Amino acid sequence: MFDSYDDILEVGPGMGMLTKYLLQIPEKKLTAVEADADMVTYLNEHYPQLHGNIVSGDFLKVDLPALTQGRPFAIIGNFPYNISSQILIKALENKEYVPEIVGMFQREVAARIASGPGSKEYGVLSVLMQAFYDVKYLFTVKPGSFNPPPKVFSGVITLKRKKDFLSLGCDAALFRTIVKASFNLRRKMLRNSLKPFLPKDVIETDPFYEKRPEQLSLQEFIFLTNQVEAFRQA
Repeated sequence: MFDSYDDILEVGPGMGMLTKYLLQIPEKKLTAVEADADMVTYLNEHYPQLHGNIVSGDFLKVDLPALTQGRPFAIIGNFPYNISSQILIKALENKEYVPEIVGMFQREVAARIASGPGSKEYGVLSVLMQAFYDVKYLFTVKPGSFNPPPKVFSGVITLKRKKDFLSLGCDAALFRTIVKASFNLRRKMLRNSLKPFLPKDVIETDPFYEKRPEQLSLQEFIFLTNQVEAFRQA
């Protein structure tokens, strides 16, 4: 960890409980993105090392590569649970700059991101993130670890970008469309959710389309995307 980049972006540092440790990492530049103006004031008062490197604003609206002048960066944080999935999607949109993500999420969200085919948690976010990142669930954090304690358990995961992330094996935009469409009717067979994308005679005769989306591996979603593209070009 921390070898392939010199910049770290911390999301939602709050009162700096994680920040103080990130500042101790040698030869790494830390930038904190905080939406709460009161917390920005607190950080400036208590962490003078951060002066000039605190961005007051909504992480989801920040031009991330501009913060590091195009250098690669890690995204780290005890992410605000209400936007944690959106944080990952934004990271995915900037994946060429983001070799690593380490974050704490609500446990159910963390499990969803790390889950594989066949599990009830497996879904759109699982497939999209695992297409480009190797995901590992590290540990669970009990509510009593916080003051005041939240009503939910938390989970910490790490996502490390794959070496071949630039070669997904299919059109990335169409892949995302197919994955989302497949899970729109999660409990239905693929032949129901993919009617707009494939010829009727194909989806009604091929037993592959009797599968449900949570049964498909990443490679099967890539195969499916390529099949849709082939029929579009035929």
